Amino acid sequence: MNIPKIQIQSTKAQIGLTIQKPIQEIEQPKANLDLQQPKAKMSIRTTKSKLSIDAYEMRESMDYKTSMSRTREIAQRSIQESLEGIARRAQEGNEMMRIENGGNPIADQAKRTGRQPYSSLNIKFIPQANSVKINFEPGTVDIQVEPQKVINNTTINKPIHNYTPGKVKVDMQQYPSLQIDWLI
Repeated sequence: MNIPKIQIQSTKAQIGLTIQKPIQEIEQPKANLDLQQPKAKMSIRTTKSKLSIDAYEMRESMDYKTSMSRTREIAQRSIQESLEGIARRAQEGNEMMRIENGGNPIADQAKRTGRQPYSSLNIKFIPQANSVKINFEPGTVDIQVEPQKVINNTTINKPIHNYTPGKVKVDMQQYPSLQIDWLI
């Protein structure tokens, strides 16, 4: 006996994809840098130091005298020696006046005045202690500094972004089909 048979043939569907990839471009331009640093304001005020050295006493003690001091000293010595000379001459005059009392006053006076007394040798190499007066007043320095702030005029540049989206194209390469047959 013949049984009818069903014969089924199917064809699968096939699709084709054409893909165009997306394109993305990103560029970051450099920032426009504008920085300025003004100079700090600085002022300096000073007072001079003062040094005074008074060597008057030291010079006097070493016999390096000023003309005024030397003149004063010579004037005093001259007055003293004049008074001593006057006294000596008055005494010698009195001795001569009393020549009748005996003795030889002229010879005695010649002996006294004929010999010079020995002078002593005094050498001073070092001035007297504390004979130099030193006075020092230190100076001052006042420094004022005023820093200045940085001037920042920097500008940022936005990124350049170009984007082309991708595309997908779908094609039907093979359509599905179904065939059913009867076989007897």
